[in-house]
Amino acid sequence: MNITRFAPSPTGRLHLGHAYSAVIGRDRGEQFRLRIEDLDPTRSRPEFVEGIYEDLRWLGLDWDGEPLIQSERGAEYEIALDHLRRRGLVYPCFCTRADIAAALEAPHAPAAHYPGTCRDLPDDPARRDTAPHSWRLNTAKAIRAAGLPSWTEDDGRTFTTKASDFDDVILARKDAPAAYHLACVVDDAASSVTLVVRAVDLRSSTPVQRLLQQLLGLPEPRYLHHPIVTHADGRRLAKRDLAPTLAAMREADLDGRPLAADLLAGKLPLGFAFADA
Repeated sequence: MNITRFAPSPTGRLHLGHAYSAVIGRDRGEQFRLRIEDLDPTRSRPEFVEGIYEDLRWLGLDWDGEPLIQSERGAEYEIALDHLRRRGLVYPCFCTRADIAAALEAPHAPAAHYPGTCRDLPDDPARRDTAPHSWRLNTAKAIRAAGLPSWTEDDGRTFTTKASDFDDVILARKDAPAAYHLACVVDDAASSVTLVVRAVDLRSSTPVQRLLQQLLGLPEPRYLHHPIVTHADGRRLAKRDLAPTLAAMREADLDGRPLAADLLAGKLPLGFAFADA
């Protein structure tokens, strides 16, 4: 039985790209879970949570069970993080964004990768008690412990990984009990998700999430990475760019259920297109 999930962040109203992912997930799941990824305390809003429910119902999509709310699951994330801490697979990082940006501008700095500034610092409990810090995955140690992971897509393709696919990603932020990758794998396992349906631009997240699943002894789901929805000129849909929202379509008297049927059939409204990355 396929158990799928839709996991939006309540940082704005949903747009057509979200609708496409939800429609595919609902269609492919005998059970379809809803997860509210509200771990960003500065951008998440209760009204956007209500908007997610409204938009899904307008599309004619239901979900199974109560929505899983990430902001209520700090204890579960702490258990997973503590497991990694006890194995020496994470380390505290005191860097600010400015620190990292400056390090990446230095000669021979690894482009776009965390430069490892805090990786080999001696443990300092007193500093951890007083200084804001995140927790990062020590990727080199993690790969030695679990090996390089692979994963299977829903169409049967197997993807393998290499060391350069990984970074020392943040697993717990200074202002939140978990960051995206750790919360995602813990919650997928908690919801018994067997098929992860999401846009192809998130395929790059899969290597580290598979590595975390191996380290934490969590089940391995299959993955369906579908095309993304863009504007007709190829521009990505984004909340920050004020992409047309489902709420605006509803206010314009568009019927959500036929729209969902069209999306499932691969038909987009005029002005939109599919892209593979």
